[in-house]
Amino acid sequence: MTRTDVVVHSGGGLLAAAAAARLITALVDAQAARGVASLVLTGGRTGNAVLEHVRDSPARDAVDWSRVDFYWGDERFLPAGHADRNETQNRLALLDHIALDPARVHVMEPSDGRFGDDPDAAADDYATVIGSTAFDVLLLGVGEEGHTASLFPDSPAVHEESSTVVAVRDCPKPPPTRVSLTLPVIRRAAEVWLMTTGEAKADPVARALNGATEVEIPAAGARGVSRTLWLLDSTAAAKLS
Repeated sequence: MTRTDVVVHSGGGLLAAAAAARLITALVDAQAARGVASLVLTGGRTGNAVLEHVRDSPARDAVDWSRVDFYWGDERFLPAGHADRNETQNRLALLDHIALDPARVHVMEPSDGRFGDDPDAAADDYATVIGSTAFDVLLLGVGEEGHTASLFPDSPAVHEESSTVVAVRDCPKPPPTRVSLTLPVIRRAAEVWLMTTGEAKADPVARALNGATEVEIPAAGARGVSRTLWLLDSTAAAKLS
């Protein structure tokens, strides 16, 4: 059964720095055990801040980045290189600065990619890409209404039980069309880290940690096989007992 840990930091900057140190250690440990590591990235302010701290860490190259497989938890279905794509932001924050293996960077197809403007085909393709992969660390953010990846409350995607990757339409936050992992595949990860900051997140965080269903608060359904780690700043944790 997964262990749930909650770590509260005094501010978002400290959270990002501490999460970066944790991430480097987790990837080093995975490579020591198996020779390779797999990491699922997330976008957003906190997710990118963590990657920037990894980039600037003196311990960064303790990880053999050429033996890390990179995946994404969700992606905005926009043209390649668009500033709002998680891939674009993550490359600026870290991936463009490390000696990775391009063949191990598994991006979700953009809206001008191989499948054109067809998010369902892009989702089906990514399901094939991930196959039966069980990720070492899967990073997630948490939205003000409790969404995680691009799984929004009571949406078709959060009810999905069979598909591992789905197209998401009519998102309540722009852009409206996205591609996202589903909860069943998220729960294959050894460790799931949910990282969020700010007073607006206090209510969904408290609800997720106090018994809300995943339909109500999708973040409540994001759990790791061995560990679920909530990394919060003090304002996001304000309503926890």
